[in-house]
Amino acid sequence: MSRRGRRLFKAYEDTRFLRSKGARALRILAEYLEPLNRFQRHNVEDTIVFMGSARLRSEEAARAALAEAERAGEDVEAAQMALSLSIYYEAARELAQRLTAWSKKLGQDQQRFVVCTGGGPGIMEAANRGASEANGLNVGLTISIPDEKFDNPYVSRELHFYFHYFFMRKFWFVYLAKAVVLFPGGFGTLDEMFEILTLVQTRKTRKQMPIVLFGTKYWDEVIKFDALVKYGTISAADLAIFHRTDSVDDAYEIITKGLTANALAIPGPVL
Repeated sequence: MSRRGRRLFKAYEDTRFLRSKGARALRILAEYLEPLNRFQRHNVEDTIVFMGSARLRSEEAARAALAEAERAGEDVEAAQMALSLSIYYEAARELAQRLTAWSKKLGQDQQRFVVCTGGGPGIMEAANRGASEANGLNVGLTISIPDEKFDNPYVSRELHFYFHYFFMRKFWFVYLAKAVVLFPGGFGTLDEMFEILTLVQTRKTRKQMPIVLFGTKYWDEVIKFDALVKYGTISAADLAIFHRTDSVDDAYEIITKGLTANALAIPGPVL
């Protein structure tokens, strides 16, 4: 083909370049700018972040799975455990519904204290579901990973994001967050929790942000916070960064009081 016959591409139209190693900085920037544009367009300035396991089921689904396991005579113990953990799905659903209803009564022009999750199943689905049942906008920050396909129909379509970079996803969790609730979860939940606790401990975030660990038995068994104090790797005062509870009422009171006292008059991101 002659030189004159070749099609020329502008740099931002060259998909081969945009997917290359050399354009990584552009892809990272896109995962900042595109969500920013959407949040601004929908007047979302602050969020209540729910984190927890993608593997937890609703009580209805867990009971059905247990009945099937008992019929098949297989994996009954695992199904019983799943049913016992379904209390956290239902608690996240109720708490998200109540917080969304409370937020909608504030009478603000902008969307205040919008429920935000990782956009997946389990606890994430439960929180998005509760928010949608209160007829509230809610956010899903989904990550592209090879082993799981997320199907969460409760995320508001206009605020459902799909990230490649974990660190950009975590940035958006923290940047808009005015409160965080952590339900039982695995590596991902622990990673997110310790990053948030570290930001608060080191004062890299200036926000007075309620952080609630829901499920005292789980958290006390999985993480020995008192042992960290005992060995001097954290101070006793660091335990005041978060609250542990098993009560939806208690979590609701802690979060709404904290938001009213520290965040209601300060819309928008604070780091």
